Amino acid sequence: MRNEPTLTVSSSPHLHEKSSTSQIMYHVCLALVPALLWGVYVFGFRALVVVALSIAVAMVVEYLLGRLYEESTLWDGSALLTGLLVGLNMSPSVPLFIPALASAFAIFVAKWTFGGLGANWANPALAGRGFVFFSFTTPMSSFVAPRTLASAMPDAIASATPLGLVKTAVAGGAMGLDANTLLAQNGYPATSLAQSLAASTGFNAYTIDTFLGNVAGCIGEVSALALIIGALYLMIRKILTWHIPVTYMASLAILSWIFGGLPSGLGSFGGLFFPSLFSGGLMLGALFMATDYVTSPISRKGQVIFGVGCGFFTFLFRYFGGMPEAVSVSILLMNVITPTIDRYMKPRKFGDTRAVRKAAKEAKV
Repeated sequence: MRNEPTLTVSSSPHLHEKSSTSQIMYHVCLALVPALLWGVYVFGFRALVVVALSIAVAMVVEYLLGRLYEESTLWDGSALLTGLLVGLNMSPSVPLFIPALASAFAIFVAKWTFGGLGANWANPALAGRGFVFFSFTTPMSSFVAPRTLASAMPDAIASATPLGLVKTAVAGGAMGLDANTLLAQNGYPATSLAQSLAASTGFNAYTIDTFLGNVAGCIGEVSALALIIGALYLMIRKILTWHIPVTYMASLAILSWIFGGLPSGLGSFGGLFFPSLFSGGLMLGALFMATDYVTSPISRKGQVIFGVGCGFFTFLFRYFGGMPEAVSVSILLMNVITPTIDRYMKPRKFGDTRAVRKAAKEAKV
């Protein structure tokens, strides 16, 4: 009689973590509060309405599907986090039905269609944003000036992000100029604080404003500083590791520096990496969405590959594609590749050597 195995041990890592899934979800929500508060401060009360509506719809859909599948999932924090991320990825001026639709799609299609939390192949918030972005491109790509620049920023400029403005200028034939120069030539204003800091530190005023959050953009993406504060909190709590965020940002920065000047005629090593890092949704995506436990690789090596892949696709689409942003699409593409990365980066089981595998094959014969 053959002895059938009674216990199958998967490959490492095997972790004993005292934090529950719901605790992690609520900690991530707490880490996003600085970005939310800044977004409400610079964009006003309507930004809060957009985020609140996104959360409310996500929670309602989660409740209804939980009742349908007879699972109690409403208070595990996942729907709250998904709704919060959807809202932070919205323009403050977006029609209210769009964040509602994005949250419903995120929970119903991206999460529950595949079996609920832990079974989804893509980050639900990103899937929801991607769905409404390609369905309602114009309102999703229209923005308003932050209150810190409202009096100095014409509506024609405020309706675009710095990345979008630079992309349009290069497409229109502006050659031999870097991103900061293009912003200045197109009349994009800088705050007096940024100008003062630029004079004393040597950094460009636009770089300072994008770092602080004094630019047009989505509610939760404009302040790199607020997002970094939240990420540091998660690192202190040992919820977030450096592998995906650092490799994502480093790969994008290096590629932008080496090849980012080619589309505008500046040649190799003519690109600027600070605008790539602080503009658009890079910080929000790298720190809070690419790092999703379910849709990113398990192993550390796999996470490094994942981060580099996100950086590569973001660079490719931003500089040589039709999208000025591309963070969401890049992360979703790498979500698709995650199972393959896990398969080939899977650590060997303890004692699993070539000789052991050969002996096992011979025993089966």
